[in-house]
Amino acid sequence: MNIFFVGDELVAGKGDPKALGWTGRVIARTITDGFDLTSHSLGVPGETIIEMANRWEDEVVRRVRTRESNAIVFAAGRADARLKSSLSMVRLSLAGSLDAAKNMGFKAMLVGPPPGTPEENEAIAELGAICEDAASRRGVPYVDTYGPLVTHEHWVTDMATSVEALPGPAGYGLLAWLVLHAKWREWLGIPTEA
Repeated sequence: MNIFFVGDELVAGKGDPKALGWTGRVIARTITDGFDLTSHSLGVPGETIIEMANRWEDEVVRRVRTRESNAIVFAAGRADARLKSSLSMVRLSLAGSLDAAKNMGFKAMLVGPPPGTPEENEAIAELGAICEDAASRRGVPYVDTYGPLVTHEHWVTDMATSVEALPGPAGYGLLAWLVLHAKWREWLGIPTEA
């Protein structure tokens, strides 16, 4: 199975001294004997959801082999909140991406944007609500990262001490934990850990 992670600098693990980010931590915990798994992290720093929607299909298709099953995790970043993107365009971009993935036979999941600086959090919360609605309307699993992290001590500390509002190892670990505990293994169809 191919798993594609598409999103911004958090998908790329920017700022993580372990160079794993949350996607590397998730895959490390997912690898199971007898389950053929290939992970593809397709992160673009500073990317908006609208930009992600315009590029993901081309990048994913060139990595797909016809006999393999495929899963895609769209990770909504915070750039749309920072750039004050049109929320209508964000909604349309998400809907189009989720629908296209389904039409291509992909299992899809949507990970919402995590909190950032206090000044941008209200806009990020609104963005997260749009993401959750888009996923819900299409029956796609959604991972809320904003709600659990907005007041989490380690996350808040990471945001306060980072020049670019990037998580450190603890913050990336928290993101990975949220994804792994969102019925991740069941979604992929692999046995749960004993």
